[in-house]
Amino acid sequence: MKHKLILIFSLLIAIKGFSQENKQSFTLQEAIDFALKNNRTAKIATLDVEAAKQQKWETISTGLPQINASIGYSKWLQQQLSLIPAELFGGNPGEFAEIRFGTKQAVNAKVTLEQKIFDGSYLVGLQSAKVFLDISKNAKEKTDLEVRKAVINAYGNVLLAEESVSILKRNEAVLTKNVNETTKIYENGLEEEESVQQLQITLSSVQSNLKNAIRLKGIAYQLFNISLGLDLNTNTILLDHLEGLTTQNIVLSLLEADGAIENTIDYQIAVNDKISKDLLLKLEKSKALPTINAFVNGVYDGYNDYFKFLGKEQNWLGSSLFGVNMNIPIFSSFGRSAATQRAKINLEKAQEDLSETEQALKLQIASAKSDYQFSIEDYDNKKQNLNLAERIEQKNQTKFFEGIASSFDLRQAQTQLYSAQQEYLQAMLDVINKKAELETILNTITINE
Repeated sequence: MKHKLILIFSLLIAIKGFSQENKQSFTLQEAIDFALKNNRTAKIATLDVEAAKQQKWETISTGLPQINASIGYSKWLQQQLSLIPAELFGGNPGEFAEIRFGTKQAVNAKVTLEQKIFDGSYLVGLQSAKVFLDISKNAKEKTDLEVRKAVINAYGNVLLAEESVSILKRNEAVLTKNVNETTKIYENGLEEEESVQQLQITLSSVQSNLKNAIRLKGIAYQLFNISLGLDLNTNTILLDHLEGLTTQNIVLSLLEADGAIENTIDYQIAVNDKISKDLLLKLEKSKALPTINAFVNGVYDGYNDYFKFLGKEQNWLGSSLFGVNMNIPIFSSFGRSAATQRAKINLEKAQEDLSETEQALKLQIASAKSDYQFSIEDYDNKKQNLNLAERIEQKNQTKFFEGIASSFDLRQAQTQLYSAQQEYLQAMLDVINKKAELETILNTITINE
């Protein structure tokens, strides 16, 4: 029996330890740092940058020496015959003799060294590879900004759900107490049945909202886990609180931040797109230039009527060759000209896109600053409204039980309070989200104090 108890106790400890290992707790900043490493979209963006680096080297390598080797083996199944005048061998004039030239089997081994000397498209390709890498880095930076914003939104939604559930539970407890007390007063004949019914309607509504808030809280946690790159049902714990996080995210200096669009990631992407279109135009023009390549090769040939190529007695015939090739484009039926004109058109489109991006970013920055400022002002307003609603509800509750106010007045005050509570929670979340949105557009990450 003693051994069984020890075994059960050990299993319970192991299970408890395993469950604790599955729990993960995060502050907001820890959640952001974790997501930037583990979020699936962020990981793919990182891999894209690595792929761009490899592509850059792939492009560079095409202009460096290239060495290729080949080995060939051939065997005549029926050796070819050649006809020569028979009189060369003492035959009659006008007759021909059948003769086989060469051996039945042959092996050929060849090594070739090739080197570009001049190729205009290669020079453009080198520049394009660098720009492509820059574009990939821009995409990674933009992805990180979007992942950061998504984590902040998801983190805030979880805190909002937690606060909503907590407030609704408190409201439910207060209402349950009010219903019980009012029921006793009604049973003693000192209150009308309508008063009890009014409070029961309010209680039923709060209980329904509480059930829905609990369901939404579960979904909010799942969305948060997905944004971090965790399993959907990971047991995560948030260490920050909504009100404290809201206070940290009120950074008035951000409203005065430099709105230079050159610092924004969208502008940098548009600039690199224009550069890439300019390089494509250069590439089309370079196709009209000659290309020059040099090569050196070495060849060994072996011939035999039988497969004895691996033996020491096999005789190998060696040769080598050096050469330079020049390819000169002369006439392409205006194909190159059309391609060049198309590249020019695409460059003009990229320039128009850049101009449009500049205007759009100026508008987005101004709008994001306005939204952030309004969220701060609205937060202060909703906080004051909540304080007033709490005082009004408390007064009406006192008046109701003193017989001065009606149940309708109390219900109206309670409904006003519950609405003010939800508006206050949403106002706090708006401060956090609007700040994240402004930082994303500005490509400026402020440190919460």
